[in-house]
Amino acid sequence: MNTSKTVVATVTAALLLNLAIYGLGRAAGGGFRFTAAGRPAEVDALTVAGFTALPLLAGMTVVAVLARIWPWVVPTALVVAPAIALGTIPVMTIPADFDDPSKIALALCHVALAPVTVAGLLRLRRRR
Repeated sequence: MNTSKTVVATVTAALLLNLAIYGLGRAAGGGFRFTAAGRPAEVDALTVAGFTALPLLAGMTVVAVLARIWPWVVPTALVVAPAIALGTIPVMTIPADFDDPSKIALALCHVALAPVTVAGLLRLRRRR
C-alpha cells in the first residue's frame, strides 16, 4: 500500500470506528448535549466525523511528507499521536457537562484513535 493509501485507510478506519462508537452512544441514550460559552450545544455525527478525520488527516499527511526528509518523525509521532488522542480526554471530554453515555462514547472515540493511528504510522514507517 502506498503512502497516500495508508493515510486514507487510516483516516477511514478511524472515521468508521468513531461513528460506530457514536452510534452506540446514541443507542445507549446519549444525548450528546453540553454547554459551551453558556449556551446549549450538541455533538452530532458530522461533528464526530470532522473532529476525527480532519486532525488525523492533517497529522498523518504531515508525518508522511516529513518522514521522507527526517526519519525520526515517525517514531516521534508514534509517541505524540496517542498522547494527544488520550490527553484530550481529561481536557475536553471529562470537563464537559455531557450525560454519562455521551461522555463514555466520546472518551472511547479518543481511545479508539490511539491504536488506529499507531497502526497507520507503523505502516508509514515500513514504507520508508
